[in-house]
Amino acid sequence: MAYWLFKSEPDTFGIDDLKSRGAKGEHWDGVRNYQARNMLRDEVKKGDLLFFYHSNCEVPGIVGIAEVIKSAFPDPTQFNPESKYYDPKATPENPRWFCPQVKFQSKFKSTISLEQLKQIPALQDMALVRKGNRLSIMPVSADQWQFILGLAQ
Repeated sequence: MAYWLFKSEPDTFGIDDLKSRGAKGEHWDGVRNYQARNMLRDEVKKGDLLFFYHSNCEVPGIVGIAEVIKSAFPDPTQFNPESKYYDPKATPENPRWFCPQVKFQSKFKSTISLEQLKQIPALQDMALVRKGNRLSIMPVSADQWQFILGLAQ
């Protein structure tokens, strides 16, 4: 099992939206960065856990946990001309973008803010707190995962 951090804007799709999907979860679509796509396609697997991170909001931070319930498959939005994520170069025979299916696991009592995470020496190697890292999908080490779980208590 691996650990991840997935970012989403709460006004677009927040942790409560994921919770409302129930056991079927939701596919994590719309990722249009090749490095993030490669992680989704090649590394994120069924059974992995992820921190759900609210970005581009008043208090950005980790708000809960979700589980990958299906490994990556072609992102259906790339084939839909009505979607803002449409990619005219993608075809069902040669998809360019992938997405896993994720399911809500838990919501934290309060947000673990980015500012809080930046102040913790034990997390200085975490991709999220390093300058210049703007990816929406990033790995989290087992030690970082456990440390952050401790903050959520």
